[in-house]
Formats: sequence, C-alpha cells, structure tokens
Amino acid sequence: MSFLVGMIIGISVGIGLIVAFAKYENIRSMHRSQLATTVAAFARMTVRDSRKILPDEFYPPWLTWLNAQLDKIWPYVNEAALDLIRSNVEPILEQYTPAIFSSMKFSKLTLGTVAPQFTGVCIVEEESGDKGITMELEMQWDGNPNIVLDINTRVGVALPIQVKNIGFTGVFRLVFKPLAEEFPCFGAVSYSLREKKKLDFTLKVVGGEISAIPGLSDAIEETIRDAVEDSITWPVRKIVSILPGDYSDLELKPVGTLEVKLVQGKDLTNKDLVGKSDPYAVLFIRPLRSRMKTSKTINNQLNPIWNEHFEFVIEDASTQHLTVRVFDDEGVQAAELIGCALVELKDLEPGKVKDVWLKLVKDLEIQRDNKYRGQVHLELLYCPYGTESNFKNPFNPDFQLTTLEKAMKSGTDGADGLNSGRTSPKKNVIVRGVLTVTVIAAEDLPATDLNGKADPYVVLVMKKSEKKVKTRVLTKNLNPVWNQTFEFVVEDALHDMLIAEVWDHDTFGKDKIGRCIMTLTRVLLEGEFQDSFPLDGPTSGKLLLHLQWTPQLKFRDS
Repeated sequence: MSFLVGMIIGISVGIGLIVAFAKYENIRSMHRSQLATTVAAFARMTVRDSRKILPDEFYPPWLTWLNAQLDKIWPYVNEAALDLIRSNVEPILEQYTPAIFSSMKFSKLTLGTVAPQFTGVCIVEEESGDKGITMELEMQWDGNPNIVLDINTRVGVALPIQVKNIGFTGVFRLVFKPLAEEFPCFGAVSYSLREKKKLDFTLKVVGGEISAIPGLSDAIEETIRDAVEDSITWPVRKIVSILPGDYSDLELKPVGTLEVKLVQGKDLTNKDLVGKSDPYAVLFIRPLRSRMKTSKTINNQLNPIWNEHFEFVIEDASTQHLTVRVFDDEGVQAAELIGCALVELKDLEPGKVKDVWLKLVKDLEIQRDNKYRGQVHLELLYCPYGTESNFKNPFNPDFQLTTLEKAMKSGTDGADGLNSGRTSPKKNVIVRGVLTVTVIAAEDLPATDLNGKADPYVVLVMKKSEKKVKTRVLTKNLNPVWNQTFEFVVEDALHDMLIAEVWDHDTFGKDKIGRCIMTLTRVLLEGEFQDSFPLDGPTSGKLLLHLQWTPQLKFRDS
C-alpha cells in the first residue's frame, strides 16, 4: 500500500514539474520575442523619435536650436550644394571606379526634404593640445534623396542606377589649428569623418532589376563605400585655410610601412557551377586603385597557396586597417566576391611579425549572414619610420647580413670604392641557407584502415625547388615517432615555403591524411624552433617538427 501511495505521489509531482517547466519556457520564449521586437524598434528609431521619449537634458537647448535651424535652411542648402557635390564627388568616384565600368556620373541629384540631425558633440581633450581644438560632432541622416548614377560599362551597356533608402550615422571631426590672436582665433580648420557607424542604402536599376546582372550590385556598392572610406574618412582630412599661412603640417603624412605576406586560403566557397573557383585576393589600406595590391589567380582551387609579399604605406596606425577581399575570377565577366576580412593595425606590435588566420565574411559593414566562406592566412609586420634599426625585418633581404656583408653588397668596400669609384663585383653577394628539418612525431592521427589504425609516413616538399623527401613508414600506428632529419638548400628563403604532408601507406596505393604549410619567416627570425602544427584536412592530428636555419653567403654569377 505504501508503495502505491509513493508511486502516485511521485507521478503527480513529476507531472507537476513538467507542467511548470513547460509554462516557464513559454514565458521565457515570450519575453525573448518581446525583447527582440523592442530591439528592432530601437534600431529603426530616428532622431525625431528619440526626442519624443528621451528627457530634454539629453538634448542641450543649443543643440536643439541647431537642428531646428538646419531644418529651416535645408531646402536652400539642397539647392546651393548640388553643383558643389557634383563637381567634387564625380572625380572621387572616378578614382574608385572598378575596371568593368568606364564611367560613373550623376544624371539626377537632389538631397531630399529630410535634413541631417546632430545628436551629440564633444571636445577631444587628448587630441586638442595647446595649439588647437579638436571637436567631434555626431550626425544622423535618414534621408530621402533622389540620386541616379549613369554607369557605362566596358562592353558598351549604359545603366541608370538609383541610390535609395540612405541611412547614415557617423562622427565628424573638426580640428581648429593653429590657434591665433587674430579673429576668428584659428588659422585653419580640418574636417574628416572620424567614425562611420552606419552607412546603408539600396540600389535599383531604373526600369529593371539590378540582380539580373551578376556581380553588378556588389561592384557598385564597393565603389560607393570605398569612395566614402578613403576620400573623407580619418586619417584623410580636408583642410580649409582661414588665415594666411603655411599649414602643410596638418596634411596627411606617412608614418611607417606595413609588410604583408599573403600565404594561403583555406576552404573557400565554390562560386562555379562546373569545377572550382579561380580565387585571387585584393589587399589595401586605402582603396585607391593605385595603392591596391592584387595577387595572382590560382585556377580551379579552393585551398590556394599564393605566398606573395606586398608593402603598404601607413598614415595612422591607430585608426587604419588592412582590408582583404577574395574574388573568383570570371574571365570577361565581373569577378564574384567570395568574402572579405580586415585587420586593425592598432592590434599589431611594431617590429613583431604577427601570424593570423582571418575568417571571410559577406561584407564588413553589415553582417548579412553567418555563412562560412573560408579563411585567409597572412603574416604582418608594421615598421614605424625611424625604428627600422631596432629590430629584424625578415621581409628585408638584407636583415641578416653583417655590416661587412652589407658593405660588400653595396660595393663600398676598400680601395675599389675609394680609388676607382667602380661598383665592386661583390655587390652581387646574396644570402641563401640550409634549412634543417627534423620530423619528430605525429599525434592523434585519424584511423584510415579497417583495423582502426594507419601506416603513416611524412613527405616534405620545398615549394620553389619542388625537392621532396620522405620518412620511413610506421605500420599500425596513430602516434608515430620518426626522429628523422633532412636538409634543404634554400636559394630564396623569403619567398619559399615548406609543405609537410602525412600519408597512409597501403599495399595497393596511398591516401593523404593531411598537410601543413608554413613559411620560413619564423625560422629566419629565431634561427631554430620546435613546434607542433595541426594538420589541415582531418578532424584531428598534429605534426611535431624541429626547424633550424643556417645562412650561407653565395656569389651570383656575372
């Protein structure tokens, strides 16, 4: 009897807990839905909406007055600014026009009836100093302009593109410098877009659908965003002289260089219906065509190895970033974007090589989806001007030369340089070296045979010389230990790569387990190191290697 009573009570309590838990989950789901609706409403909120719900102290009287006056004069600003915008913006668009377009010009241009609104202002004390004042104004514009761009393509097709539904939020920086005793008390004003918080718009072909032409929408959108990014976004600034004087010190000036090695891509999205994508990469700090770097195209490959080196001029390491865009080459058609990524230069330590894997996304402004598009592998080195002698630069071919070797290479050695003034044949001294690789072991290799084991061996390949060596085969082993050493004579270590492939040996063939690809940058810097490298391909597995670099002098043949 006690058992039956206990069972009934237990079942009742269990049912009660289940019902209570289900009700609790329904309440949580309803709260999450309400929160999502609230967040979406705030995202669509304009300045006028915020004025209705926020207290007046959030909007100082003078800021409210400024916005009210801007509303009044906006129709006149619209009329007065059209010719100025057309004459200034069209040349800027021309600089960033992609190769598939021959020209981009305005056929219609009005700014609409909705004026921008200033939502905040501050004085940047740390930037102002004793000789100037730095002010930042936050502005929001949900405008209704009528903008139509006439775009002519290289194949002779003319397209009228309408730019609609512009939403913009940003922070403008005004620098009043230098301060002067003469009215208006400053010599010049510099202005720039300090931060672009949001820039959204839609594109529509007048009388048609822009999606009917593959790649066109992305190309136009990139052009507009690049023009905004580089023509007025900090550290680029426009300088207006107020009092007579020399204000060249306010102009944008280089402060250093960024060395970039584009190593490889991995698991790129396939954009082709037949075969695989033909990827290439475009890298830039500023999206001017003359300063953008383009890699070679690797045909029919989703795991391309580029191993290319580029150098960029840096004007402000604290705010600038490196952008990488990976495209699928479509031949005569517009290239299709696979994905893009960026690296903030403020995250780089001067003089230290940073090895990074970047995940590719659809675009950098609006995260439209979370689809996996692959990764790119970079090596980065930021070198501020004036500090080059304080650290080793592995991307500089002379970094490992002694003072005597540098003198020999430059042809300034001894009597030849003093007496005859001739260039010494010793200027042809270059540096090569011997790379010693010890394949120590592998760990946690995946099973490839029916017996739950594998018969692994390692193949080492130098990419440029294509020299191959391989270890012995160790049977029935997922954690093999080889301890075998090999030597490679490397003629150009800065542009060579070591590829280590792990294979499974079978009686009637072989299967690749995985591979790892590495540049020689680290061993050039450290001289010797030991590390484990994860294998690309399998779900598990690491390869333990020891690398040593021994530089050697070599004379080029005359």
